[in-house]
Amino acid sequence: MKITFFTLVLMISLTCFAQTEIPSTEWQIKTAVLAVDENDRDGAKVYGYNASSELIVLREGSNQYICLADDPNKKGFQCASYHKDLDPFMQRGRDLKAQGKESQEIFDIREKEVYSGDLFMPSRANLTVLRGTVNEETKEVENTKVRYVVYIPYATPESTGIPAKPIAAGHPWIMNPGTHRAHIMISPVYED
Repeated sequence: MKITFFTLVLMISLTCFAQTEIPSTEWQIKTAVLAVDENDRDGAKVYGYNASSELIVLREGSNQYICLADDPNKKGFQCASYHKDLDPFMQRGRDLKAQGKESQEIFDIREKEVYSGDLFMPSRANLTVLRGTVNEETKEVENTKVRYVVYIPYATPESTGIPAKPIAAGHPWIMNPGTHRAHIMISPVYED
C-alpha cells in the first residue's frame, strides 16, 4: 500500500489533535472519592469532566466534602478532596485560570480579594491530594500516596510553631506563610 505525503501529514495531524478519552461518570466518581474517608464517600459532592473536557458537577453532595476527579488531560492519576467552605476560593482560582491568568496573578488577585472580604476564605480547612497509578486491566487505582494541606490563612511560623521549611522528610511545614493562602503541608514518607 502506497501512502502519499498528504495522507501521512493528515494521519499525523489527526493523531496530534485527538482528544483524550474521558472516563465514564461512574469511574470518575468512584475514583474521585478515594481522597476521603470511606464513611464520607457517598455524601461527597464530585466535580469531574464531560466529553468536552470541561469541569462540571458529576454528583451533588450532602456532607462537608467536595472531591475533584482526575484530569484525564494530565499525565498520571491525581484526585483531591476539600472542605466545602473552600469551594468559593477554589472556584475563583479555576475561573481566573480559565481567563488565562498565570499562577502568580491568580495568587495576587485572590490575596487582595480575601484580604478585602470580597472572597470568602475559611479560617481553617483541609485539602487532601491522592496520587496513584491506574491498573490498565482492572482500572483500579493502585500505589496510592496522599498529601495533606491544612489552610490557615495568615498563619506564620511565629504564630503556630510550625517551620517554613520541613526539618526532615515528612515533617509538616507552612507554605505561603503570612498570606491568605498560608497552609500546613504534610507529605508522609512512603517506602518504594
